[in-house]
Amino acid sequence: MLHAFTAIGQGTRLVLSPGMRRFVIAPVTINLLIYAATLGYLFTHFGGWLDYWMLKVPSWLEWLEWLIWPLLVVSLLLVVFFSFTLVTNLIAAPFYGFLAEKVEWRLSGAPPNDTRGLFRAGVDALGREFVKLGYMLPRMALLFVLGFVPGVNVFMPFLWAAFSAWMLAIQYLDYPMDNNQVSFGDMRRRLRTRWWPTLTFGFGMSLATWIPVLNLVLLPGGVAGAVILWQQYYRHLPAVTR
Repeated sequence: MLHAFTAIGQGTRLVLSPGMRRFVIAPVTINLLIYAATLGYLFTHFGGWLDYWMLKVPSWLEWLEWLIWPLLVVSLLLVVFFSFTLVTNLIAAPFYGFLAEKVEWRLSGAPPNDTRGLFRAGVDALGREFVKLGYMLPRMALLFVLGFVPGVNVFMPFLWAAFSAWMLAIQYLDYPMDNNQVSFGDMRRRLRTRWWPTLTFGFGMSLATWIPVLNLVLLPGGVAGAVILWQQYYRHLPAVTR
């Protein structure tokens, strides 16, 4: 389902179209500031991190150092940029929720099914980010611990890539679902039901995070892309309350 992948590009064109640009000023500014801070921190500390973790490689695996080194580089970069995305989305959550609402209004001609006021929706959006963090952080910690297991750590870049795809799908598809008052548990069920477009979109957002400069607009574009996918794949799934 390439549509789930290309929805990011469609969403980016949408948010940059006349009448929509003003709604991405705040998210893009936040992305720019955090992105600059992340790159500065990365350039300052990355060499030390790499040396530290290479010292953790057991002696019986030293003959695989030529393979472990690039895998470790990829793993560290995945952790850094995934953390960057988490922080960015936490701060920009109210703006992204508002952007998702405007995109849905543009696409469908009607606002989301949300009776909350603007202030209440913003507060709830921030609270929802902490719910997502509560879901993500224990799983991140588990992957971090697995990175110490000899033999398993060779596969960590692939595990982090799959984890990032799932988490970023949750992160971005949650904006239109929260606007339509879909509970967090019901949202995850819907994403599992449509697992292929979910993961395809998540991998697309993972790649978008890595593109320098362009990611400043691709991330808001991903919000709009999530609204497109919400309408095509998830809106009509039956709701489940728990």
